[in-house]
Amino acid sequence: MNSKTSNFKAGRITRSYRQTINAPPDVVFPLLCPVRETEWLDGWEYEMIYSRSGLAEEGCVFSTPGDGEEETVWIISKHDKEKYLVDFIRFTPGSRTCALKAAVTPGGGTASHVNISYCYTGLTPEGNTWIDSFTQDKFLEAVKFWERSMNHYLETGEKLKR
Repeated sequence: MNSKTSNFKAGRITRSYRQTINAPPDVVFPLLCPVRETEWLDGWEYEMIYSRSGLAEEGCVFSTPGDGEEETVWIISKHDKEKYLVDFIRFTPGSRTCALKAAVTPGGGTASHVNISYCYTGLTPEGNTWIDSFTQDKFLEAVKFWERSMNHYLETGEKLKR
């Protein structure tokens, strides 16, 4: 798309949420990994494209088919084990990008907070349509299921079924 000849105007939306996970940050942070998510998130599928360690790390690249969505390519642009910060850049060809940030902080006692922010930008009219349909309710449904799933896994060692 040539922005000089196109009338396209990218849409953008940011959604944020603070999860409470019943485990300390050093237990929670390693679970924010495409490989480890298969342990606790029902329906999670990925294909590892590149990782030196085989797990989440800066520069890791993987793809996901999404829940009935287009294939999305993910790049981990920051992975700070000491500060419990991980940033992902997601690219869904012909549709949208997403900058996803997760910060794990102590939540009091043995709990943690996972502060999550998704910033979507439309790349095409179809991407803008997707952004328009990504309501706060849809977002909350997804991140609250993730929160319940991780807590269930940490408590039982099993996935919470959808």
